[in-house]
Amino acid sequence: MPIMPDTWIRQMATERGMIEPFVESQRREGVISYGVSSYGYDARCSDHFKVFTNVDSAIVDPKKFDETSFVDRRGPVCIIPPNSFALTNTVEYFRIPRDVLVICLGKSTYARCGIIVNVTPLEPEWEGQVTIEISNTTPLPARIYANEGICQFLFLKGEAPPEVSYADRKGKYMGQRGVSLPRL
Repeated sequence: MPIMPDTWIRQMATERGMIEPFVESQRREGVISYGVSSYGYDARCSDHFKVFTNVDSAIVDPKKFDETSFVDRRGPVCIIPPNSFALTNTVEYFRIPRDVLVICLGKSTYARCGIIVNVTPLEPEWEGQVTIEISNTTPLPARIYANEGICQFLFLKGEAPPEVSYADRKGKYMGQRGVSLPRL
């Protein structure tokens, strides 16, 4: 399962709309980097955040998630409370080819500050804006910058296309836009 290089990412984005909007070279001046890197694509987080709060002492239950556990914030910066997390989504909309699996890793700039990013793999033929979980593992408030790099996607090409793709099984998060909360 080879990892795909910058030339392949550019070609797939420009000819097949794999990433929109697409930034074909890495932007770094005065921002946390985003755009194409050697073997990946650094995506940006949007300016919409859902910050976890425990005001109502809710129980976190993935089968019956209570939306009141979050407060909505919009703006160029989001402050995540200590030992808490926020959800956001990528600026970019992804269309994953049938023979590709995408893995996401957090940006080292944030990781070095105790801020961890979690995203499940993007499956073959999934498409949408990616919902990103950002955990603040520190005892201090953490600042996240909208429209700047938040994570890097690595594209792994399979030996052959899968028998059943995410689109074939009509996955519940297909075509999502904005932040998507847990669904059954």
